[in-house]
Amino acid sequence: MIDLLTLEKSFLLPHIKEGATAVDYTMGNGHDTAFLSKAVGESGKVYAFDIQESALVSTAGNLKSEGCPDNYRLICASHHRVKEFVNEPVKIGMFNLGYLPGGDKRITTLRETTIAAVKAAIDLMDTDAALLIAVYPGHEEGEIEGEMLTELFASYSRYKYCIGKFRLCNSPTSPYFFIIETK
Repeated sequence: MIDLLTLEKSFLLPHIKEGATAVDYTMGNGHDTAFLSKAVGESGKVYAFDIQESALVSTAGNLKSEGCPDNYRLICASHHRVKEFVNEPVKIGMFNLGYLPGGDKRITTLRETTIAAVKAAIDLMDTDAALLIAVYPGHEEGEIEGEMLTELFASYSRYKYCIGKFRLCNSPTSPYFFIIETK
């Protein structure tokens, strides 16, 4: 059986370098933030975004318990505002769209800010960089976000970006992901 989390990370690992800059665009409980923090090491930088203060509290606790280096900045702001906080090339970026696990399911990522955030994330991508976007189509907004992202990515040049979509064909409401790599 395919484990999507393992597959996602297998696409990211070749792009991760000690001292790199990474962004967790949807912090949640901080599992991706911790992965990125450890991956870029003490000389690297990780910026993590979420609109819910509870996500920052949960992430801070997770980072401490995981023994992560002090190389991160937790930002209580929408991911579409990334360029207000990050003005350097980004090697690795991660999005987990949807809602905060264990949180209020009525508070989700929204198509308007997600599309703006993804466009900004692509603009910030360094050479030999990767951006992963996990989509959760099991709720209405998630399904719409996935459709809009598919349409957006079809407009990007294949000579500049390699964009893949990985989805289980026989499970239409299961999460899936996009991977974008710069050439």
